[in-house]
This record gives sequence, C-alpha cells and structure tokens, in this order.
Amino acid sequence: MTWVAVFFGAAVLVAFTPGANNLLGLHHGMTQGAWKGLAGLLGRLAAFTVLIAAVAAGLGQLLAASELALTVIKWAGVAYLLWLGGRLLWSTFRAGTTPVQPPPAAESVPALRIARKEFVVAITNPKAILIFTAFVPQFIDAAHGSFSAQIAILGAVYLLAEFVAGATYIGAGALVKTLRLSRRATRNVDRGTGVALLGMAGALAVSST
Repeated sequence: MTWVAVFFGAAVLVAFTPGANNLLGLHHGMTQGAWKGLAGLLGRLAAFTVLIAAVAAGLGQLLAASELALTVIKWAGVAYLLWLGGRLLWSTFRAGTTPVQPPPAAESVPALRIARKEFVVAITNPKAILIFTAFVPQFIDAAHGSFSAQIAILGAVYLLAEFVAGATYIGAGALVKTLRLSRRATRNVDRGTGVALLGMAGALAVSST
C-alpha cells in the first residue's frame, strides 16, 4: 500500500493549500466555534464525495473535457464567492454605524446553513473538479486493481486528507475564538475574510478553465 501512502502525502499538501473553503473553515471556527466549523467541513466533504462518485462513474472526465460546463461552474463559483464576500463586508459596515456597546457573542448561524455554504463553494470550484479528474488519476495503476476501485480508495484517502486540513484550519480559528476578541477585532476579522473572498472570486474569474 505504499502508493496509497505516497498519495496521502501529496493529498495533504493539496488539501492544506489556502483556498475559499479553508478560509471559510477558519472564519467559522473563529466566529461559530469548532463544532459548527466541523459541520461546514462535512458539507465540503459531501461535495467532494459527489465529485469522486462522478469520476468513478466516468462522468468526471466528460465534465473536465467540456469547456462550456467548466465555464458555467466557474462563473457560478465566482458569483457565489462575490455574494459571500460582499455580504460579509456589508454586515461589518452596517454594524459599524450602531452605537458602541460591549462586544456581544457572534450571531449564531445554524450548522446546516454553514454546511450548505461550504458545499456550494466546493462544488462550484472548477479547481476541485480538476483535483479529481487530473490529480487523483495520476496515481492510478492497472496493477492495483480496477479503475473504479482505485478511484474509490484514493477518493476516500483524499477525503481523509481534506478532513485533516480542514479540521486544522477550524481548530486554529476556534483557538482564536477563545481569546474573546473585541467588537473592533471581530469586525476586522470579518472584513479581512470578506476582502479575501472577493479576491478569490476575482482570481477565479481571471483563471483559465
């Protein structure tokens, strides 16, 4: 199973790469706590499971080869990131117009909504599609069994790597949450996250599919 161990090492490096989902995980950990952050991570893993199933069924390669499909997915992802980032930024400026009060607890967001948010971000990211249609297949070897079986094994290993990376980002955010940030610091965190999401939307918009 050396090939699986090698793949896991490579998958961990890919999964730890800063991106929209990891940024959301960090932010959710900071504002909602570890458990709700993990709920968001489950939404992300659910999206990746869908992509793995599509690749195993042979649909992933067709999708990756379709410029129109990737373009539609890309712009859907751009629009959603713009909406998330803009909404987060707007909430900080709107809150800035209210009278100064003691720092309140962050507004509680339902775990299902957090999971849905991460699911949509993951499933509309064409780079995530390419992970399972270009990166994972590089480790497929006819000597290790059927294509579908290997995709299932490597897909499960990648989900584990994604869980490790996502949980690390969430844990870091939850650790910051224990510091009980002031209202101003919390607002700056939200603004920074909003700006980063808008920047990622711009980067995705200008990227080639």
